[in-house]
Amino acid sequence: MPAIVHSLEELQGIRETWRSAGESVALVPTMGSLHEGHKALVVEATSQADRCVVSIFVNPLQFGAGEDFDAYPRSLHADEAFLADTLVDVIFAPNVEVMYPEGLDAAPSLSAGRVGDTYEGTSRPGHFDGVLTVVKRLFDYVNPDVAVFGAKDAQQLFLVQQMVQDQNFPLRIVEVDTVRDSSGLALSSRNAQLSETSLAQALEIPRALEEASHQPSAKDARNRAREILESAPGVGVDYVEVVDPDTFQPGGDTGVGEPARLIVAVTIGGVRLIDNKLLHFGQ
Repeated sequence: MPAIVHSLEELQGIRETWRSAGESVALVPTMGSLHEGHKALVVEATSQADRCVVSIFVNPLQFGAGEDFDAYPRSLHADEAFLADTLVDVIFAPNVEVMYPEGLDAAPSLSAGRVGDTYEGTSRPGHFDGVLTVVKRLFDYVNPDVAVFGAKDAQQLFLVQQMVQDQNFPLRIVEVDTVRDSSGLALSSRNAQLSETSLAQALEIPRALEEASHQPSAKDARNRAREILESAPGVGVDYVEVVDPDTFQPGGDTGVGEPARLIVAVTIGGVRLIDNKLLHFGQ
């Protein structure tokens, strides 16, 4: 059973013991409400280092006005039970005062830059600034050798990788493929907020991604995915785009065999869902 740690002092004491023993540490940052997608991150993390820390913190800085911060599911006891049969050593579950002792308004914010203002950033202004701020603070607190993130949040992953490179963090970022249920729907903590009807409507997302993957070009893939999602009942489309995985800029009109990433965001039953798929055209 992982130890649950709430204070920075206790976390850093444990971390120093591991460091003194020459043990490497992997971090899996989460907002809790854990599911099998998170477990895949944990499995990868425990294979990458001697010790594993899972952080559970619902970060207010990445929620904008009118977003679901208060409604976001929180279930620490269930999360602890979920991780009981894993190799996780520590669950770091701080409160806001531990994460931001200077206060939310005074916490130094990182800028996600131009990419952070696009796609999710357009619909959720300041979201990625908040994400990078909390991720940097977790890196500072945990001092991991490895940090593991899921590919479902593709824009977030891109920006974290960019931050690590720009700030010369001495750690590796490891990406884990999106975990899906038997219907193809990407696992997400927000899926628990979907009604039975909304869950059925959400299946149009993996269908759109799959259909797009068979198209001959980025333009055709984008148009086919948008056509499916815009015609689906109960699905409100925010964006459908194909981006270059190396820059996250729109386009994706790559050469034969070179990757492009289709990204989508929709709202179903009042719940915002995102997904993506790596595409290869001309093969």
